[in-house]
Amino acid sequence: MRKKTLIRNVGPWYLVLTVVLLAAVLGSAMVGAVHFTWEEMWQSPIFWNLRLPRIVLAVLVGAALSVCGAAYQSIFRNPLTDPYVLGISSGASLGAAIAILLGLQTFMLGVGASALVTGIFTIVVIYRIASMGNRMHITTLLLTGVCITFLISAIISFLMVLHQDKMDSIIFWTMGSFASATWVDVAFVAPVVALGTATVIYYGRDLNLLLAGSETAKSLGVEVEKVKKRLLLLTTLMVAFCVSSCGVIGFVGLVVPHCIRIVVGPDNRKVVPLSVLVGGIFLLLCDTLARTLMIPAELPVGCLTALVGAPLFIYLLYKNKKTY
Repeated sequence: MRKKTLIRNVGPWYLVLTVVLLAAVLGSAMVGAVHFTWEEMWQSPIFWNLRLPRIVLAVLVGAALSVCGAAYQSIFRNPLTDPYVLGISSGASLGAAIAILLGLQTFMLGVGASALVTGIFTIVVIYRIASMGNRMHITTLLLTGVCITFLISAIISFLMVLHQDKMDSIIFWTMGSFASATWVDVAFVAPVVALGTATVIYYGRDLNLLLAGSETAKSLGVEVEKVKKRLLLLTTLMVAFCVSSCGVIGFVGLVVPHCIRIVVGPDNRKVVPLSVLVGGIFLLLCDTLARTLMIPAELPVGCLTALVGAPLFIYLLYKNKKTY
């Protein structure tokens, strides 16, 4: 029996969400430690050099993490998976921390490349452990991700103790922030996000078939292992580049795709494009709150996303406990 959805025709919602995103961008640009009127905003260097690149980067990262979450949930056939829960974000942050300690942040691809290497290594370890016996064990998948996250957190803490002069820089990667966003970061992240998002959208039908199981997908003509490896590589690349630009931001990839699936159903041909818009809006609003709630101080944006994501994660665990 087909699962009921709240919205069947999502076409008009693309326009609605695009308008909401543009409104959120303009609203976010006008508020902060320095408030702008509509006329003042377009003439201010603060807007063009500080606030606008931060806004654009927040939208890009929100879209990327949401798309990655949607892809992981289909590949691993579980609504509880996202880059943060699986430990991929933490793995990428370890590479970024090592790059900082080695002074590689002076190179354009130094931090990003290091984050990519450790991010890919993390997903390979998780995939191998969770696929023992040629079957994906969901409990093992989640527990492995949690354990790796704790292990990496311990390693990063140890590195901070040994290199206290660079502690502030490393803490940045573990809490998530767009405070130092520049147009260089936007130019660095945007092509990867565009390529990764386009690829996930292209494989929307294959992701739908993977939800039915690898054997079913294979019988319907999907090159399962090839598709999985390609998508895991590109999504991990997206996560690594996002982490290298703003640090670890958790639960966006869990909250956004799951909520969209509740509304429009499991079809990834709808879920992934909507995740781009909703993810961008969600993270932009969180970042706007992070920099305006305690002016002149600023909250790590990862704290706000966790306040939303952690309770939802607990709820999903409780709701799905019978399947474990």
